[in-house]
Amino acid sequence: MARPRTTSDEAILGATARALGRLGPGRLTLNAVAAEAGLSPATLVQRFGSKRGLLLAFVQRAERGARRPFERARQDHGSPLDALRAAMAALASDVGTPEELANSLGLLQLDLTDPEFREHARTFTRVTREEISALLTEAVTAGELAAGTDPARLARSVQVAYNGTLIVWALDGDGPLPDALRADLEVLLAPHRP
Repeated sequence: MARPRTTSDEAILGATARALGRLGPGRLTLNAVAAEAGLSPATLVQRFGSKRGLLLAFVQRAERGARRPFERARQDHGSPLDALRAAMAALASDVGTPEELANSLGLLQLDLTDPEFREHARTFTRVTREEISALLTEAVTAGELAAGTDPARLARSVQVAYNGTLIVWALDGDGPLPDALRADLEVLLAPHRP
């Protein structure tokens, strides 16, 4: 009879996120994740097979959860643009330092070079853009953005600005990242206000 799991996969993937933030995928080891999760490396091998298997589970979790920050933001904010600001800040909530961003960007290398990782990243990107576009559509309907605004086109610009803000913030390190994201989003949206 198999022993019951005392630590959920979700808790292990949370520990993986923390270890990735500290180490990046290149320096990440099953030992580091196991120590973060309070488990043995053998348990990780048993559940995920390898470091690659663990990282694939991690990106699959991100893909499955791509809509969550937007759903939470809609629940917490009556204004579609307030929800958009909150969701974009939530997407970057695991990044507190330039070093954490650099370690996070290490996964981008896998996304760009490994077809299996790329597919998950592509889905995450598409879902995120759909959610941004939906909030922008709601903002047009609510009168927060001018009639005639193209939400789909603007959603891509929001996504580009978000990713650009991450890099610029990491390089100049001026203030908290959520503040930089909100400020850059405001500049981008200002010409579309009624």
